[in-house]
Amino acid sequence: MCATPPVKNRGGMTTELMRTEPPGTAVVVTDGLTKRYGERAAVDAVSLTVRQGEVYGFLGPNGAGKTTTLRMLLGLVRPTSGSATVLGHPPGSPAALAGTGALIEGPGFFPYLSGRDNLRVLARYRRLDDVAVAAALEQVDLTDRAGDKYKSYSLGMKQRLGVAAALLGGPRLLILDEPTNGLDPAGMADMRELIRSLADHGQTVLLSSHLLGEVQQICDRVGVISRGRLVAEGTVEELRGASSLLVRAEPMETAASVAYRLLGDGQISQVDGALLVRDGGDRAAELNRALVQAGVAVRELRPRERTLEDAFFAMTDTTFADQEENQ
Repeated sequence: MCATPPVKNRGGMTTELMRTEPPGTAVVVTDGLTKRYGERAAVDAVSLTVRQGEVYGFLGPNGAGKTTTLRMLLGLVRPTSGSATVLGHPPGSPAALAGTGALIEGPGFFPYLSGRDNLRVLARYRRLDDVAVAAALEQVDLTDRAGDKYKSYSLGMKQRLGVAAALLGGPRLLILDEPTNGLDPAGMADMRELIRSLADHGQTVLLSSHLLGEVQQICDRVGVISRGRLVAEGTVEELRGASSLLVRAEPMETAASVAYRLLGDGQISQVDGALLVRDGGDRAAELNRALVQAGVAVRELRPRERTLEDAFFAMTDTTFADQEENQ
């Protein structure tokens, strides 16, 4: 076991970790994990795997079961059925908690203590010294405000202090619930860079988020949960799937007829006055030639990349408006 060198990002955050397991080792495993409240299944037979050294994004609409799942992994909620292991141990066991740092739902600190003193209280429980406190504050770029009382902190600073608390002692696994909540754009960029650097140096991060753009930028793999069930798991590229082909042409009726004959009805849809050809990227030249030969004026023909947002809404049967209403 050897220490990795400290890494400083553009916001001044420093990362110093211990690599303890080879990449790819399963750090979190659940098998049919279920939590019921009466007749309602908050989490329904979720089976997922989080691997050493990766950033795993846990996505889902509000109320889908994300936080309940994370709380079960920390031993804060007892599952109704199914099983889970965290760092090879039962959730909530001393061995699992010793290697885990967490921020769930939001930070909670003593309002009249400073940020530094709040961390000192937590550090004493974990038998850590002030060096560990100083390192955690530097990682989240709060050293300059560490002497200020917690009640004077902005929402973003409170969130960063919560992440600092999770980082105390350099845990092997970080479980973070909406870690960029309350941060301004610069703070979000710094937090992204910190999370990415943690994983790059051997730490494992399991985070839930409703910010699809954030997840797409920093996560190695993603699990999508909807109505308590895990509906998909894979890399961002796997979940996005193949790109489509966007075609704008006149007359549209003739263009649609040519595309239907060439590619089949099931591959073609019309969106905003254009044709959308699913999985048609490798037949772009063939389609363009057929349209021109039929006398169709092609104004635009280009690949249309499917975003993680497109995939997410399709998997969870939600819309952007639904997400906004639930914030």
